[in-house]
Amino acid sequence: MTSQAAEGPEQVTATRRSKLTPEREMEFFDAVLEQIRECGYEAVTMEGVAATTRCSKSTLYRQWKTKPQFVVAALRSRRSARLAGIDTGSLADDLREAARATGRWSTNDGKLLQALGHAVHGDEDLALALREALVNPEIEALRTIVKRGVERGEIAAGHPALEYIPAQMFGVIRARPVVDGEYADPEYLVRFVEAAVLPALGLGTGPASP
Repeated sequence: MTSQAAEGPEQVTATRRSKLTPEREMEFFDAVLEQIRECGYEAVTMEGVAATTRCSKSTLYRQWKTKPQFVVAALRSRRSARLAGIDTGSLADDLREAARATGRWSTNDGKLLQALGHAVHGDEDLALALREALVNPEIEALRTIVKRGVERGEIAAGHPALEYIPAQMFGVIRARPVVDGEYADPEYLVRFVEAAVLPALGLGTGPASP
């Protein structure tokens, strides 16, 4: 019996998958997510991504058997709390800084959310991956910011507006393209925080830190 036969089909598959370098894998993920932003989920094909990345479509199918599996993997590769590490010593300034940070990537994420909007309703794995990649890490980071504000005594733990901060921050990102026809940039989001979020928390308003 050959060594390959002794390994079994699952180990052979794992060996084949391991041939992709992390850099090459990330190139594939970048390509499929960019095509989704530009063309919409339904228009993206494995063949199109293969052409963009100059590989054979069999390479993609060997790694990810279907387009949904490929997109799920690409989304999960983006899991990171981009708001993590914000700590100015002030809840109001932390929220302003979170607004600036959110505004810097809201266009890319907004396009992706819009492009995947219909597809996620019929695919639970895709919906979960989207939340894991773009939503949950940032919600946890916001909750950490709020928790520090409570611990510093800036706001009461039971303040009724606290639970709505994530919905406010992420809701305006989704809403602005529909209402105004443009994405929420850092300046817009800081003004939103000062006009709507801080007053709701009883923190008042004031000029944003430079």
